[in-house]
Amino acid sequence: MTLAERLRVALEEGARRETVRLTSDFRDHEPEGLEPFAPAAVLVPVTDRPDPGVLLTQRTETLRKHAGQISFPGGRMDPEDDGPIATALREAEEEIGLPRSAVEVIGIADRYRTGTGYEITPVIGVIPPDLALVPNDAEVAALFEVPLSFLLEPSNHVEQAVEWQGHERRFFELTWQDRRIWGATAGIIVNLARRLAYPA
Repeated sequence: MTLAERLRVALEEGARRETVRLTSDFRDHEPEGLEPFAPAAVLVPVTDRPDPGVLLTQRTETLRKHAGQISFPGGRMDPEDDGPIATALREAEEEIGLPRSAVEVIGIADRYRTGTGYEITPVIGVIPPDLALVPNDAEVAALFEVPLSFLLEPSNHVEQAVEWQGHERRFFELTWQDRRIWGATAGIIVNLARRLAYPA
C-alpha cells in the first residue's frame, strides 16, 4: 500500500471514530461579537518517504500578522477559488513554489477557527520528496521538514496556559529542534494526530 493509500484510509477511518477534537483557539471562552469567520485553507504537505515528513514554513518577521510564526502554507480563500482545496494548492504554489501538479490530494481534515477570525480547512496532500522549492522570501523566512511520526506522537503535544483578555487561554505547542510550533498550526496537528490512526 502506498503512503497516499495509507493516509487516505487512516483519514476516512479517523472520521468515523469518536475522538475529542479542537475546534478553535477559544478552548473555554469564545468572545462575544465576533464577525463571521472568513474561510481559509492550508496545505499539509506530506513527503513520500519511508519515514514521511511534513513541510512547514516560518513566516518572515516583516509580516503584519503572525510574524515569525510556524505555519502550513495557506491563506484566505479568494472569491475565484473553487473551494478549500483550490485555495490550499494556490497558496502553496505562491508561498513555497510547490507546483499544484506535484500534490496528490488525500482529503480534508477538521476545520479550525482562529482568534484572528478565520475558519481554516486543512487539506492533506502527498508530495514527492526533495523537490527544488523556492519560497517567496516576502512571506517565508524558512521552509523545513518535520517527521510525520514526531507530529503525530501525542507525547510531543504540550498543553500550555496563559492569561488573555481576563480569561485563561489554553493551547498546545510542539518543539521541533529549536522551532516552537503553536497556535492554529499546533491545533491542526493535534487534531490530525487524534484523527489519523497512522498505519506503520
